Amino acid sequence: MLDLSAQQRNLPTVLLIDDDLVSREVTATLLTMNGYSVHTAEDGATAVEMLSGGELRPGVILMDAQMPGLSGAELIAELRARSRACLYTISASKPAGEISAAADGFLLKPFDAEALRKLLEGHAAQSGPSFLDPSEPAISAEVLGQFRRLMPEPAVRQIYEAVVSDLAKRVEMLETAIAKGDTAELRRLGHSIKGGCGMAGALQAAHIGALLEALPAETGSIGAKGNHLDNRAALVRDLRSAARSLERILEAGLPA
Repeated sequence: MLDLSAQQRNLPTVLLIDDDLVSREVTATLLTMNGYSVHTAEDGATAVEMLSGGELRPGVILMDAQMPGLSGAELIAELRARSRACLYTISASKPAGEISAAADGFLLKPFDAEALRKLLEGHAAQSGPSFLDPSEPAISAEVLGQFRRLMPEPAVRQIYEAVVSDLAKRVEMLETAIAKGDTAELRRLGHSIKGGCGMAGALQAAHIGALLEALPAETGSIGAKGNHLDNRAALVRDLRSAARSLERILEAGLPA
């Protein structure tokens, strides 16, 4: 069993994509027995169709890295375009570099219940370091206050809705740049994110943009956490997390 405690009330909905029936059923059963709401798809095209309707909004997507038809980095791009879920690949062999870069983490089959638990808690070693400062707010109270003095509340909200929408597009562009190994494009996008999000007071996203802009010509270390082989994917994951934080703030109503 995953040994998840009862106090974990807000467990994410999981979308599981796997063409292997046995793997799909075993994983889905483990998740369901431990309180997760699970939706399954036997191929990439079905998963994309499920997300396209807008009714399914998973917090986590688990997808087999090698499946017939729509699969791999192409499937990840389609899923990212339709969902802000954390996306992890599962496979019996290590996935190609472009797939690893586009995903938020990887779990090797066969995996045990403890490995699955760690992955879902976001502590799997494969997920890489985080460059987000937990003490840094998603939105600057000072900038938000300035906006409210200058414009009505609907206009303020519209600004942050535009930031969230723009970040979704930027993340997709960053993933394409990673797949191509285009560090110059990563830096360019980081510069734009830093500037735009800085103007809007989106502090976490602006911080990640600055780190992307500062990437060395040969990718590798960033600051003190540079023992990771390649932190580009970790930065993109953090940017996606920052965007989700902004989205949750909008859904809950901007702070007073």
